[in-house]
Amino acid sequence: MVRVAIIGCGIIGASIAFELSQFPELKVTVFDKQPPAQGSTGAALGVLMGVISHKTKGRNWQLRETSLQRYETLIPELEAVTGRKIPFNKQGILMLCSEGEDLSKWEKLIATRESQGWQLELWDRERVRDLCPHLSLNDQIIAAIYSPEDRQVDPTALTLALVDAAKINGVNFEFGVEVQDLMGGQDAHPTTNSPSCGTGILPVAENFDWLILAAGLGSSALTASLNQLIDIRPVLGQALHLRSANSVGNPDFRPVITCDDVHIVPLENQEFWVGATVEFSENGGEIQANADMLAQVMAKARSLCPALAEAEIIRKWSGLRPRPEGRPAPIIEMLPGNDRVLIASGHYRNGVLLAPATARSIREMILQ
Repeated sequence: MVRVAIIGCGIIGASIAFELSQFPELKVTVFDKQPPAQGSTGAALGVLMGVISHKTKGRNWQLRETSLQRYETLIPELEAVTGRKIPFNKQGILMLCSEGEDLSKWEKLIATRESQGWQLELWDRERVRDLCPHLSLNDQIIAAIYSPEDRQVDPTALTLALVDAAKINGVNFEFGVEVQDLMGGQDAHPTTNSPSCGTGILPVAENFDWLILAAGLGSSALTASLNQLIDIRPVLGQALHLRSANSVGNPDFRPVITCDDVHIVPLENQEFWVGATVEFSENGGEIQANADMLAQVMAKARSLCPALAEAEIIRKWSGLRPRPEGRPAPIIEMLPGNDRVLIASGHYRNGVLLAPATARSIREMILQ
């Protein structure tokens, strides 16, 4: 029996737990100081920008492609096993292109995707108007890119389903447990089964064969306790949840709309998510949500979809995305100097998109 500990139960930790749960030789325990999906996962919009991204080769594209392919089977699989409904928009992503956009780059990407077996379409303004009459195409909108095979998923619903499915397969979850010292120190009180609620001490050498750090921003402090700091820093994002009293758009075609990094995500019952800001820390200090930046996002969304001006704001929220400092996101690797500690963190803005591929990569490292 191979004993595996996972620290963190956002979308990444939950995806890894479910992936590993399908191998009976692995005994998996997941630790988190909060209930599942409370960190950056709970704040995410779940827009899976894979085919429409300009990543076309190497690890960046491989992770995206693997995840998109897996999502098509993963969602129905989880729904069947758990009985949970996971909102999963399969109507694609429509990206509006502003004046100054180099459409030749998109034409090149369309050809590349076709050679890779994926579909992208370049639409003129007339086609956008026909299929999305609720959008206001001012003179600055010159065209649109439609990606029918990209998706959007509810990150919280997905994470909870992953947890339930992993539990069914025998994974043990320890919530309300804050793990601070991975190896045990002078004041450590190691346990033989699991940490007690509060602060947990996990001496890897004694209790587990593998340790997977999927704690997002918390991964930095955990690696520091092993004297191998992986520097992951926060980037704040704000978003809104809206409800319209009237029907908005074409009921038969409701893709995610995106333009200039502003997303309009259609939900059920004429509700929408709109976001998100990208806010960095000044001088490494704490990030305070900038109300003006959120107002700019909302203004952009209303200019694209004027009907949203009359919509009720149900909720505003913010979350911190984990971004690696000085290196590409995400970090999926063995911790330097420790061949039993794996890092699966620092996914920045693509945690939901890359979760299935991350889980597969971690499984391959353990079962190689």
